[in-house]
Amino acid sequence: MAQTKSGAFRLGRIAGIDLFLHWTWLLVAYFEINNRPNAYTSQVWNVVEYLALFGIVTLHEFGHALACRQVGGKADQIMLWPLGGVAYVSPPPRPGAVLWSIAAGPLVNVALVPVTVGAYLLAARAGLDKNTSDAALFLFNIAWINAGLLIFNMLPIYPLDGGQILQSLLWFVLGRANSLYVVSALGLIAGLGLIGLSIWRYNLWFLLVSIFIATRCWVGFQQARTLSRMVGGPRHEDLACPACKTPPPYGNFWTCGHCRTKFDIFAYQATCPECGQQFNDVQCPHCHERRLIAEWVPAGPVRT
Repeated sequence: MAQTKSGAFRLGRIAGIDLFLHWTWLLVAYFEINNRPNAYTSQVWNVVEYLALFGIVTLHEFGHALACRQVGGKADQIMLWPLGGVAYVSPPPRPGAVLWSIAAGPLVNVALVPVTVGAYLLAARAGLDKNTSDAALFLFNIAWINAGLLIFNMLPIYPLDGGQILQSLLWFVLGRANSLYVVSALGLIAGLGLIGLSIWRYNLWFLLVSIFIATRCWVGFQQARTLSRMVGGPRHEDLACPACKTPPPYGNFWTCGHCRTKFDIFAYQATCPECGQQFNDVQCPHCHERRLIAEWVPAGPVRT
């Protein structure tokens, strides 16, 4: 396994998707396994259960990634970290494509419900009781874990899957920016409320999840502001993205990878005004495709 700059280890490559494990997962796994009340007769079952939990999480994330590819998007990395998993997906900027890319993750958990429940029922029918058999208890717990992950992820709170599904549905009616405004604002309120609840209940794990939700909602709110500026603002009408044929917006929507300065890559002829770094390609802020600047073509009708 090779360590990356982000502090993660590459576990392997499946279906063209690189699977990474963040180093903090190992630390949290150690404390979770050792500090959890041991209902099994052997600590080994705690380890197996924790690995099975992240096996389910991994399948969930592959659901997102493969669905994104199915609609023509890009998805080539999955990261496992203490709070779960993240599939780095970039579906086409269409509500239907985004909806399918997000919904496919929970659908994996739905498909696992009869598998996990059926496995436990078969064990019980074979005479194994969860109160006396480690194997039966393990199957019982895995069924509940999968169901719990499904229910939690489907809560309509951004950036959980349920919140992103809600945003995709609102996109059909309100547009991309306004739908993101709505769900990020509601999610921020919910996240702050959950932070207060977790502090009141002295639950550190729940506090970390709540902070993550509130932080991502704030980022989503800022993204909605940027989208609104791009849609309603002026554009470089003499150019258009070679992929989606949309003229690029005027404004500081690009960031220099060298000095992190935000600037208009077309207004400055693909040269950072701060450090002089030159760029040969550019990412379209509308469809997220990265193409050589020389490939950009004369503009056609504006897409929003």
